[in-house]
Amino acid sequence: MNKYEQILTKYWGYSKFRFLQEDIINSVMNNKDTLALMPTGGGKSITFQVPALAKEGICIVITPLIALMKDQVENLQKRNIKALAIYSGMTQNEIEIALDNCIYGGIKFLYISPERIATDIFSLRVKHMNVNLIAIDEAHCISEWGYDFRPSYLKISDLRELIPSVPFLALTATAIPKVVKDIQEKLKFKKQNLFKKSFERKNLAYLVRKVEDKHKYLIDTVKKVNRSGIIYVRNRKKTKEISNFLRQHNISSDFYHAGLDIDERNHKQNEWKSGKTKVMVATNAFGMGIDKSDVRFVIHIDLPDSIEAYFQEAGRGGRDNKKASAVLLYNNSDKVKITKRTKTNFPEIKEIKAIYQALANYFKIPYGGGKGMSFDFIISDFAKNYNFNVLNIFSSLKFLQREGYIILSDEFNSSSKIHFTANREDLYKFQIANAKYDNFIKLLLRSYTGLFSEYVKIDEHLLARRTNTNVKVIYKYLNALKTQKIINYIPLRKNPFIIFTEERLDDKSLYISRENYTFRKKRYIERINAILNYAESENKCRSQILLSYFGEPNPDRCGHCDVCLRRNELELSKYEFDLILEKIKTSLSNNHLSIDDLVNSIDTNNDNAITVIKWLLDNNKIIKTKGLLSWNSTQTTKL
Repeated sequence: MNKYEQILTKYWGYSKFRFLQEDIINSVMNNKDTLALMPTGGGKSITFQVPALAKEGICIVITPLIALMKDQVENLQKRNIKALAIYSGMTQNEIEIALDNCIYGGIKFLYISPERIATDIFSLRVKHMNVNLIAIDEAHCISEWGYDFRPSYLKISDLRELIPSVPFLALTATAIPKVVKDIQEKLKFKKQNLFKKSFERKNLAYLVRKVEDKHKYLIDTVKKVNRSGIIYVRNRKKTKEISNFLRQHNISSDFYHAGLDIDERNHKQNEWKSGKTKVMVATNAFGMGIDKSDVRFVIHIDLPDSIEAYFQEAGRGGRDNKKASAVLLYNNSDKVKITKRTKTNFPEIKEIKAIYQALANYFKIPYGGGKGMSFDFIISDFAKNYNFNVLNIFSSLKFLQREGYIILSDEFNSSSKIHFTANREDLYKFQIANAKYDNFIKLLLRSYTGLFSEYVKIDEHLLARRTNTNVKVIYKYLNALKTQKIINYIPLRKNPFIIFTEERLDDKSLYISRENYTFRKKRYIERINAILNYAESENKCRSQILLSYFGEPNPDRCGHCDVCLRRNELELSKYEFDLILEKIKTSLSNNHLSIDDLVNSIDTNNDNAITVIKWLLDNNKIIKTKGLLSWNSTQTTKL
């Protein structure tokens, strides 16, 4: 067992790596910049966590998702690995303490949002850290060709000048060939170095079901399968509605979205992971950190915005390599809805600017002020005050974020935190002089560790139960100790927040590139058309469509998607079918033939030849004009 396998066994309990993991680790350990393209569930985190543990120093992990940071930090801490996270919305004092711990406190992993790496405080501190690796998660965000472009990712390459000898490991689950090239160029790889795991999932059956009554389909299918599954919908309200509908039909179900408080989310997730809840109905917020292997089905009720998003979400099924199904429910109304999304997702530039100015007025920010300021943001209240459509507000804010004017958090219900600012000697003196606080301080010290060296999450309700009092009394004590400068106390934050990354600008100075706007809109429409093509196609293997989209050359038919199953009904083997197909293509390449002449030109069983010809006619691969057959030259896709 080599040293990497020893680390894998010690911390994760596995004796062997999955395909490509050790190759990526060896590349990183040889100080090579590396891009790892691995589908959802491929074990990306292991590829930077193991080499970081094998070397002296700290690994910096850049990721845009606060919830993902917190999940991974928590998982590492459970394994007694020192890790912490820095993200937008933390106080200056929190950030300074965290960065000092990265220099002096033996921290092995620092998770950080891309916006924070451009700050002066980080730039000054990182030069004093013993950094062994930079891991860039969701690396597709660096490319304007990607489906989730974030300008803040373009600043990552600046780390080359601050810590020049440290290798980069870029990771993503979904990237088309243009994005793969773009990632390596934007991160200034010294040499192109790609490790790519095939996107093929042989155990996953991709199915499109064209049904008008989606609710009936859910009941019939979920009852029949009676195993663990996920149902994805587009909005929060729908998660609860569908879950309640399933429960009414005696199906064990729950719902999940980002608006739930953290304890509720954790409880729901744990109930589902343990099998107490069979089906989770969720928005795309459900998935980060989900490592449940026995998911037998993933059903999408609504069309996702892209093949990338669909592939990633569908890929949460069958991670145990046993058979699973990824089902997309589709009907004619879905095409109308997804086309309307373009208008909603791309408000006019004039409206984006109006929402920006209304936002600044809402927070009472003067022109030239507000830079670096953070505000709790309740979108429904803002919409009511300024009479904007909620979806248009959200889309405008996302666009303003991409242009670098604001940061819109993805976090809800962040935990309360405390840090003892008084040292132990001064604290002891305070306890003697203020006996009424003594028992409460002792309770804090018994309940939590690390209070003098870092900010620690606390639970006011738990403290209230332990003291047999109510939570208002706990708040009173915490705020009193804060006033006395014994602790820093950051209360629970229940709402998402907005940070102004630039000072407030007037309309003339607020520049939104028409070129960028047009390019992103065009790319969005291309991605919508790709998912519509996937949903509407009836004659090409679903797996082939997905694999071709991600640039895999000449993929084989999967044999078990809905298209392949219809073709399998011909009672011909793949070999027999393909053999006859090639003969038909040759015969019709430059000729127009009658059915009899075509059958006679093929040296095979006549019944089999007629079966294949009929299938090709039904699927518009060959066409019949005035009694003569010809190859449909507009159908260029592989069968």
